[in-house]
This record gives sequence, C-alpha cells and structure tokens, in this order.
Amino acid sequence: VQLQASGGGLVQAGGSLRLSCTASGTIIGIKVMGWYRQVPGKQRELVANIISGGGTDYVDSVKGRFTISRDNAKNTIYLQMNSLKPEDTAVYYCNADLITPVRRTYWGQGTQVTVSS
Repeated sequence: VQLQASGGGLVQAGGSLRLSCTASGTIIGIKVMGWYRQVPGKQRELVANIISGGGTDYVDSVKGRFTISRDNAKNTIYLQMNSLKPEDTAVYYCNADLITPVRRTYWGQGTQVTVSS
C-alpha cells in the first residue's frame, strides 16, 4: 500500500493550491484520510481529515479557507487551499487509516507548500 501525494508548490499570499493524495494497493476499506503539516522545529499538526462517513474536521487556523474532499472510486482525497497565508508554509503529509485487511496507518511522502508574502 502506498500513498502518493502531489500538488505542492510556491504561491503568493492570497493564492490557492490543491493537494491530492491517492492510496493504492490492496485496500479493503478506508477509515480516515487526511492531511498533516510540519515546519522545522515544530510538531506535525493535523490540518484536515475526512472519515469514512464523510464527516470532516479542520484545525481552527484553516477553517473557512481549506476544504477537504474525496473521490471514493479513486481512493483519493483533495485539499483545496484558498486565501493562503505565509504561515501555511510547511511540508504537507497525507495520512490514511486503512484496512488492508489489517488496520494500520500509512503516511505519504511530504509535499512542500511555500506561501510568499
């Protein structure tokens, strides 16, 4: 099982980016998928996640600006990031709690998001 993330880049403040993450391999079920981010010297923090029933959760700092969504047929999640701020600069990591058939957590490779002021 692999998680493949893409979509990071450099954008000016106020701009937008969309991240994608696809889970591939023998996947029986998906419990939760989401995005974390990390800056040097700080702990990795949850940005947003989406559970199997469709419910979503966001860190307060991105509410109203970021939207997480999914395409169940493609085992893919998206993070639409609007009104980006310099403080959103971080390495973003895809995370998934999968049943393969054992339940375990997977991480994708990080994708850099840089927001210039």
